[in-house]
This record gives sequence, structure tokens and C-alpha cells, in this order.
Amino acid sequence: MSIDQTQTGKKPRVLVAMSGGVDSSVAAALLKDQGFDVIGATMQVWDYSKNRVEEADDCDANGTCCSSDDVDDARWVCDQLDIPFYILNCEDQFQAEVIDPFVESYLSGETPIPCVNCNTFLKFSHLIQKMKELDCDYLATGHYARVVKGENNEDLIQTSEDGHKDQTYFLFTLTKEIIPKILFPVGDMNKTEVRRIAEEKKLVVAKKKDSIGICFIGKGGYKGFFEDHVAPDLFKKGSIILYPENTKIGEHEGLHGFTYGQRKALGVSFTEPLFVKSLDMETDTLILCREKDLYYNKVEVRDCNFFTDVKKGEAYRVKLRYQHKGATCEISNIDEDGKVHLSFPEPQRAITPGQAAVFYSDDKLVGGGWIV
Repeated sequence: MSIDQTQTGKKPRVLVAMSGGVDSSVAAALLKDQGFDVIGATMQVWDYSKNRVEEADDCDANGTCCSSDDVDDARWVCDQLDIPFYILNCEDQFQAEVIDPFVESYLSGETPIPCVNCNTFLKFSHLIQKMKELDCDYLATGHYARVVKGENNEDLIQTSEDGHKDQTYFLFTLTKEIIPKILFPVGDMNKTEVRRIAEEKKLVVAKKKDSIGICFIGKGGYKGFFEDHVAPDLFKKGSIILYPENTKIGEHEGLHGFTYGQRKALGVSFTEPLFVKSLDMETDTLILCREKDLYYNKVEVRDCNFFTDVKKGEAYRVKLRYQHKGATCEISNIDEDGKVHLSFPEPQRAITPGQAAVFYSDDKLVGGGWIV
């Protein structure tokens, strides 16, 4: 994007959220090339010594973000670009806004997405405040997304040029007011192009692998994380029931080891493949089913945030999880409490409570909410 000089001739100042990865590093480099006064900032959000002993000395191998190595990488990139660099200690906020809700949601039988809360309460809410403290005009991130002008000249979020890397799914909780202050410098690029720019600029992270998974989970997976961080008495043995026969076919060691749609490591043998249909937290019961029983036509969505008005009878493309391609659906009803009811012409597989239902109109992000 081109920039406008202020009346005093001062360069627009931008705070770049530096994860230590190639995307945010290239974002910072591009903004500097475009004439912005660039400041880099990294959030220290998680103490990896809290993970299992065998992981604490090998956090980089987890393929996650936010480790001490990532902080060092972000610092080195800022040194290369000759821009100021700040480390923001956000561990307490991360615990309160991301970890605690994640645990609470999981223990209630949902499969939460902590990355949405991290984006909402830290990468944007907290960094927007830091942006103001540093007298910056914009906040930039390495998200694969775009900000565009709508028909009424309003700022809208649009999907990325790279459909495979598009990250708009995680941005539905943003407020309309902050969108004009956000920049996504790599949103018009694909990953190959971003890598090429990083190599041309000889950035130290040019060949660094992409982060994958949830940053604080580690090698032990969900089960290991909860065994390390949640009181053992919350995990109780229970029955495994086959749907729709409602017959007992086994026992489990704790529902924390299962998630909706899961096929492997179910702890039972059967004549055909079985999948997790649901978790009954009140009775500590695991319900399994055949794949044909994983499909649903209707979804309820709570705590919705929309960038534009939505109405009963309107149709949208809705993504029910990050890697979901999206499916056409219609809003069948909107309750007085704001809960939205969706109807899909084509049944959708393994609709999971705690995941997000994110609405799109063509390639524009409309908003979203949490699957009930």
C-alpha cells in the first residue's frame, strides 16, 4: 500500500507484531521499504518450562510459535532491518484470556480454538493499546488476510490471495472500529513469494519452518497437556457407548483424551471403523458411532460478532473449522439472545462444539460465532 505523509511530513508509524516467523518478518521488511516508520514487538506469552521435562529443552522442535527461540529470531530480524524492538511480557494475560478459557471449554466437552482468543485479546486488543502508547498510526501482522474498501467506503476484511494459507477464520472477533488501523502486508502474496522476498533480503528466518499446532500444547498433545496442568480428580473413567444401539462396548480412562470426529486411539475393537460422536461430561460417557452418523444439517451458533447486519433467510458460505472449505447455508432463525440457527442443504461432517462458525459473503469476512 502507498502511504500518505502527515501535514508535518512525519512518516506514518506502524507497530509490527513479530512472531519470529517468516511472514511477520517479511511484513516488517515490506513496510520499511514502503516508507513507514517501523517498530517491531514480540509477545512473550508462555513459559515452556511448564511443559513436560522432555519437551522443555526442545521447544523449537515442537513446531510451535512463541518460544524463546522465536523471540530471538524476531530480535535478529529487527536488528537486520535496523528498527526498534520491544518484548512484551503477556504471560498473565495469556493465562487469563487464552489458557483458562481453553481449559474450561475443554472440560465442558467442547474442542476450543485458543488461537481465536489469542488474536482477539492479545495480538489485536493488547497490541492496539501498545500501538497507541508508542504513538503509532497502524498495527501490522503477518496474517494472510486483506483489508479492502467496501461499496460504502467502509473497511472490510477479505480473504488472502493464498487460499491455502488464508487466516481470516481467526479474525471474526475483531471490532469494526480497529479494522482501519490494521495492515496485512503479506495478504496479497502466496507463501512462495513471501519466502522468496525473505531470501532476497537475507533474513535469518528465510528458511525457518512454519509454526503448526497450538503453541502451548507440545508433543504430549491435548491429553498430555491436561494431565500436566489440570487436577487429576477432574479426569474420571467412564463407559464407551455405541450409537444408536446405546450399548456399552468398553471403558475409557478420561474424556480429555478424545475429540469430536476422532477415529484412532479409541480404546475399543469393533467390526467397522468408529468415530467420536459426542462427549457426555455429566456422566463421563464417550459416545461412538459409524461415520454416517457424524453428519448434521443444522448448527446453532452463539456469541456472534458480525461486521454487517445479517437476517433470517440470508445465505452465506460458512466455515465450520479452519481447514473446512466452507459450505453454503441459510440462516433459519435468530433468537432474541442473538443465537443464530443455520441450515445446510448438504449435511456437514463432525460439527464440533467449541469450534467457530465463520461467515463469508463471496470473499468478504462477515463475522462468526461459536458452535453450540
